[in-house]
Amino acid sequence: MSTIELDTTADDVCARFAALRSEKKIRHRDAAAAMGLTEAEALAAHAGRRDGLITRRLDGSFSQIVASLAMAGPLMALTRNETAVHERTGVYDNASVNGHVGLVVGPDIDLRIFYHQWKHGFWVEEKNDRGVSRSLQFFDAHGDAVHKIFNRKDTDEVAFRSIAGMFEAGTQSTAIEVTPRTSLPAPRANDAIDAKGLEQKWAAMTDTHEFFGLLKSFDVQRLQAMRLMQDKFTRRVNGNALWQTLSMASERDLEIMVFVPNPGCIQIHTGPVKNVQRMGTWANVLDPMFNLHLREDLIADAYVVEKPTSEGVVTSLELYAADGSSIAWLFGKRKPGIPELPAWRALAQELPAFDAS
Repeated sequence: MSTIELDTTADDVCARFAALRSEKKIRHRDAAAAMGLTEAEALAAHAGRRDGLITRRLDGSFSQIVASLAMAGPLMALTRNETAVHERTGVYDNASVNGHVGLVVGPDIDLRIFYHQWKHGFWVEEKNDRGVSRSLQFFDAHGDAVHKIFNRKDTDEVAFRSIAGMFEAGTQSTAIEVTPRTSLPAPRANDAIDAKGLEQKWAAMTDTHEFFGLLKSFDVQRLQAMRLMQDKFTRRVNGNALWQTLSMASERDLEIMVFVPNPGCIQIHTGPVKNVQRMGTWANVLDPMFNLHLREDLIADAYVVEKPTSEGVVTSLELYAADGSSIAWLFGKRKPGIPELPAWRALAQELPAFDAS
């Protein structure tokens, strides 16, 4: 457990944080890491300040905050994990919540939210080369970002600031508690999994949303299921399958869906990917409304996956990190009741099989 409590400590954190940002031109997350802090700890140290990087702690009514965002007009939604960053601009339309699970289902902003993972929230203001960046930022119990929301040139700034004001916490303390993140549990032994039963239930699926329940019912990790069902419903492909997929989708004007998950949020882009660029180890989509940044060198496993549904087979490309966590899932554009695009299925079939060399 880590705590920042004293104003003198917070002053030191703020000074060092500003120096790192200025000297190395790095993002908040990287500056915090260089100091041995989480991003949430670094932001908490700035709570209540009136110059430089300004943060205001939020009162924890996170689902109500998200439900209020439509009044602010276009915003940029950012969801990331250790390997991928997903940025989508649009309006937070049709927000709802059922228990701890929230949805935003607009034509541009499409989210699945797991509010029980959201523990800390901040309003953040900072001057940059383009003016003033204003954002709402949310973090889990470990101090890692689960979702961020930034202003854009067409944002209603008065409405955006008023949302932050409505949900500002009464006490702007620099104290924050974060708990260390533990590694993912090791998968169960393969011979402890009812692989035959898994295969039968997989074959009987009628909706892709049944997949999460399927994994849970067999107590099998997602990547482990990919391996157990290889050559039945999954096919391992090379790590550069992501780049090939983005490039071919761009060349063929094919609309796709790109999901990036973390424990607190899944963010989805549906539409074309046009400006696809490689920069070092990063594969990027740099379109006006959608940006994706994904480190290809951290893709440990990639699978083309087939899931039966009542509308026919749904095909995806799934990417995994070395620890077994999901990096991203890619599908062809589709809606419930509409079969998969044949052009997407053909693209997935073109991806070459994994080559160990």
